[in-house]
Amino acid sequence: MGRTLLLLFLGQAVSFNLAITSFTVSLITNQGVDAPLTVSFFSYVALALVYGSIMLYRRQKLLVPWYWYVLLGFVDVQGNYLVAKAYEYTSITSVTILDCWTIAWVIILTWLVLGTRYSLWQLFGAGVCLGGLALVVLSDTKPDVGGGSKPLFGETLVIAGTVFLSMSNVGMEFCVKRKDRVEVLTMIGIFGMLVSASGMATVERRSLESINWSSQLVLAYVGCTIASFMFDTLGPFVLKMSGATLFNLSLLTSDMWAVVIRIFIYKQQVKWLYYPAYALVALGILIYSKAEKDHDSGQEIEDAKTNPEYSLLEGGNTNSHQEI
Repeated sequence: MGRTLLLLFLGQAVSFNLAITSFTVSLITNQGVDAPLTVSFFSYVALALVYGSIMLYRRQKLLVPWYWYVLLGFVDVQGNYLVAKAYEYTSITSVTILDCWTIAWVIILTWLVLGTRYSLWQLFGAGVCLGGLALVVLSDTKPDVGGGSKPLFGETLVIAGTVFLSMSNVGMEFCVKRKDRVEVLTMIGIFGMLVSASGMATVERRSLESINWSSQLVLAYVGCTIASFMFDTLGPFVLKMSGATLFNLSLLTSDMWAVVIRIFIYKQQVKWLYYPAYALVALGILIYSKAEKDHDSGQEIEDAKTNPEYSLLEGGNTNSHQEI
């Protein structure tokens, strides 16, 4: 019971930081800044500096070959870029609703790649969560104030971004469960920073030159960097304790945190359906986490070890050590 409560708390902490990240990104976009890669860049720099310092102190060798981290960093940057870009064309509510597509991609990928087996109760719990999300969609049938210039295009960008984010989530789940959390965050920070910097130098160079920096914009960037850093720091704990599916189910409540932001920051009214929706999502997460605890997770890990796709990752140093 204690582990389940800790897992639920960590999931909500991650979800809250995601909502704050979404809010600050929307603030940056609303000030006319068309540079989504810049938003991600500072977050990757923070990861590289903090966790890279820990790795240097340890003087440890890589447990996973570096080229896998290049791929992981690339898909993570692309996912974050597409979702952040969507804020220019659609509303914050639409983005937070549509990113639930990540759950479907994660379930498919963990089943095909990791060999994860889901019990009927786990699938039922996921279904209850999505039922709660359906109420949010029903409540949002009227367009938001400031809903964006091209909502359909923006929503397409979100869905495309969820494909890349699901790849990143599944890759991180494997690495943090069988390798090392600090190494994963360090290498994603380094390669994410390099990929973002190359995109900034080519795609966003003119946009960066036209930015009119103000104290409000700087604060938005600082807030986004801190929230994103906390999201990336706490996320691997949920991935290690459970998996990418529960991780993304927990993120569904970021829609509810977005509602809180709309009420207290944007002074917008929300419909009563949001409240039973939140209850359904919370109930679904509880059902899924309880079913997962009862499920034979040991068999899942053994299946992953014998999966031929994963044997490719064993090229790195497999010496174990104490993780911070």
